[in-house]
Amino acid sequence: MRGLILLLAALLLAGCGGVATSAGDNGETSSALALSGPASARLADEDVHPVVTDPSPSLPVTVRSFDGADVRVSSVDRIVAVDLYGTLGEIVFSLGLGDRVVGRDPSTGFPSAVHVPVVTSGGHDLNAEAILDLDPTVVLTDTSIGPPEVQQQLREAGIPVVFFDPARTLAGVPSHIRAVAAALGVRDAGEKLVSGVDGEIRLARALAPHGTPPRLTFLYVRGSAGVYLMSGPGSGADAMIEAVGAVDVGTDIGLDKPFVPITSEGLLNARPDVILVLSEGLASVGGVDGLLRIPGMAQTPAGRSRRVVDVADTDLLSFGPRVGRTITALAKVLYEG
Repeated sequence: MRGLILLLAALLLAGCGGVATSAGDNGETSSALALSGPASARLADEDVHPVVTDPSPSLPVTVRSFDGADVRVSSVDRIVAVDLYGTLGEIVFSLGLGDRVVGRDPSTGFPSAVHVPVVTSGGHDLNAEAILDLDPTVVLTDTSIGPPEVQQQLREAGIPVVFFDPARTLAGVPSHIRAVAAALGVRDAGEKLVSGVDGEIRLARALAPHGTPPRLTFLYVRGSAGVYLMSGPGSGADAMIEAVGAVDVGTDIGLDKPFVPITSEGLLNARPDVILVLSEGLASVGGVDGLLRIPGMAQTPAGRSRRVVDVADTDLLSFGPRVGRTITALAKVLYEG
């Protein structure tokens, strides 16, 4: 996850926000929580299931890339889909074009995609040679991954490269799907996928109980790299936390950027009821016991009750077609125990 670490470092430099001094709650843990200790939020079905089989793309198409370029796509026979979170690959497979994907990123890790060659090196850096060797007819990407010189090199080689909006919000999921479907000439499949995903999100949101919402914080930790961050508004985790009817601690205490370094003062003042982490991150610090050794962690309501929920690295921040399933898995862990 070197690429994600670099992205988070950039976000840290993008402002001067910090942790506020009070949580703004009454100090009581939400009675809605059924969670009583550590848990893993796992999708009941990790794989992607296409909304159509053997779609017939209507090509050629010319689309406006997110970087402002007009890109003509004449063939989708050999697709490379690469971004930091695996979102684009997930959308392509869900549209029924997975058998045409010849290159992917490491985060596109669901079962149907594991046979596809990875085209990054050194974590999440694009490998121009690996991509060119695949002779792609179109490359789908965004600015979450780079270096940008590689994407430009691909364009100079005559390959259509389409950029997409890298923002990570629930509201943006339908437009993201539609943009990818348009670039691949399968707009009807895109509308069908949007309808299904919208329905799953609505059902998932309905699982949140009424009453005092629990307070959740997402912590991005990588023990081997010495990275310990608390999330705030715009991280993507804030949208997932809100979707399960909880309060995003980082937003509530007044953070003004997506990630800030964890401090004991910040944790104690934030008083999270539940700590949310990525599975690989939790393992990197030695599990729950290691996480609770971070100064201030064990003294929070979450730490005292060991309420730590880990979510697969490829699921929580993807905001792809499986997002409704991820919300459902998290809600069930929190409220059904």
